[in-house]
Amino acid sequence: MPDDVPLAVEPGRLAVPPVAADAADRTCGAAATSGNAWDGGMPRWDILYAIVFVAVLAAVAVSTGPADRTAIAVGAIAAMGPWYFLVGRPHLRSAEGTVTRRSVIYVTGLVLLYAVGVLQAPNAWFLSIALLPQCYHALPARRALIPAVAFTALGASSVAYWSRSIYGVETAIALFVAIVAFTTAFGRYIGGIISQSDERASLIAQLEATRAELAEVSRQAGVMAERQRLAGEIHDTLAQGFSSILMLVQAAEAQLERSPETARGQLSLAAQTARENLAEARSLVGGLASAQLQAGTLEDALRRITQRAGAELGIAASFSVDGTGRRLPAATEVVLLRAGQEALANVRKHAAAQSVAVRLRYSAERVGLEVTDDGAGFDPAVVNGGYGLSGMRARVDEAGGTVAVCSAPAQGTSVQVEVPL
Repeated sequence: MPDDVPLAVEPGRLAVPPVAADAADRTCGAAATSGNAWDGGMPRWDILYAIVFVAVLAAVAVSTGPADRTAIAVGAIAAMGPWYFLVGRPHLRSAEGTVTRRSVIYVTGLVLLYAVGVLQAPNAWFLSIALLPQCYHALPARRALIPAVAFTALGASSVAYWSRSIYGVETAIALFVAIVAFTTAFGRYIGGIISQSDERASLIAQLEATRAELAEVSRQAGVMAERQRLAGEIHDTLAQGFSSILMLVQAAEAQLERSPETARGQLSLAAQTARENLAEARSLVGGLASAQLQAGTLEDALRRITQRAGAELGIAASFSVDGTGRRLPAATEVVLLRAGQEALANVRKHAAAQSVAVRLRYSAERVGLEVTDDGAGFDPAVVNGGYGLSGMRARVDEAGGTVAVCSAPAQGTSVQVEVPL
């Protein structure tokens, strides 16, 4: 059976739950597509830059200064537009604070154009509102301080020069100090944003990788659990049925000439066992409950397999019920039926018994099953019980129950199973 085909799980059986991938997909997917904080805010930065460029360009163009100076300033400011869109903006969207040749060229060009504009027209210093953030957008915070201080120094010098007064110099100094302090704080803030964004992207990548690993581990565990379940089901039903058929056919061959009627009865039992095996196989393929339980109650199924074991072996076989019988959860009934089948199969294979008794006990909080034979017995400390008994223990453990095997050489065997309700 291919590993990637979903397998039906019998009601009540334990299975590894799938990873809750949908919520993780939505969370990780949304986080992963948000990208760097700068990228998400680029349209807003574009609007800010455009407003500042247009406003400063208009203010310089209508200023009352000399026409030649005004023309030079307008040309320098106007050149910043294509310089930003053709050289700067593609880098600002992808650099993520790294130092590249393009970032250095772009910022250097901005400083030169700004110097030309601010030295020709005093109003051009307002461009620093748009240019200072770009320094931190194109360069790491510490390196961005260099062009930021250059812009501030040029702007302050322009204010001092055009005012031509002590008040203007004082204003320029105050402006320089305030802007440098602001840009330093702003740089740290922007650096923190980028650092957090990078850390988040790294964490998201790690979480997605871990989620993928967990999903694969869960899938492999589910596949392994289902294989083990199917192995137990096949052993407890089909394999035991085939063993019974083979034993009955061999017994019938031995009786063909001496006792045809006996041989015919054994062949009839073999045919009935084959039909039950076919029904069990269909149940396994369809992921249904045991065919034995679909045909009636747990008591009916246990009585039927007990009588068949007695008929196959030619020994006395009895079934009894203690307490008030009632319908149990499907998973509990399956565990008890499989335990009974395995215990009777061991009687058939190993006990060489003359009689076997199966008893189902009901109490308020538990239900028990006991299979006792008077056969050869064995030493439980020496014999590990093989796959069948270990599979029985695994089933009962999953249901929260217990298994006890009491036996000794030449003193028969008793298998006791208890499962909580």
